[in-house]
Amino acid sequence: MQGLGCNPPVTALILVAILPGKRDLEIARLLGWYRVPLRFAPKVVDVDFLAFYQTGAFGDGHRWRIENLAEVRGYEMTTRAELFRDEPDHPRAREEYYKIQLGPLQPLSRPILAGRWKRVTFLYTTGERLQQAGTINDLVVRQEDRAILWRSLRERALRSGQYRAQELPEFLLDPVLMAMLGDLNKLAEGSASYQVD
Repeated sequence: MQGLGCNPPVTALILVAILPGKRDLEIARLLGWYRVPLRFAPKVVDVDFLAFYQTGAFGDGHRWRIENLAEVRGYEMTTRAELFRDEPDHPRAREEYYKIQLGPLQPLSRPILAGRWKRVTFLYTTGERLQQAGTINDLVVRQEDRAILWRSLRERALRSGQYRAQELPEFLLDPVLMAMLGDLNKLAEGSASYQVD
């Protein structure tokens, strides 16, 4: 075990999620949830853990890296207005969001650095890869293991009733789905990401 203060199982399904700012980290730490606008959400949110990628907003020594992990304890659909009741007039108040309930934040014993990639989109990985990673590139599930990871994600989503079988193909062919599983071209600097306002 090289990098974790916590030790998720090697078979754990992990979603690398973006923390656009310090407020989002505090919400996860103090309130125990993370939000994703439905329009930007990855196909499957029923995973075992979230690993939090910190953007440039975290400043020197904490930006462009993963420093924390949290167990996923459930999720639900809600609106931004329900998440932030003190902001009823926000421009996106009526937009739908996933609210992902979390266990306590667990710091990694050493951060996983972005390396050459500074802008990252959602990325699925495994506990084994997370344990061994030094950079974001090390989290990418390579071609030979993508089919296994996709089957695991698909089975979990179907079991939870989140999707119907025809919405999630048995074989991973869709380029958008490939990107979510770690297409290196989609992770490169300058690729699209979302803002969680």
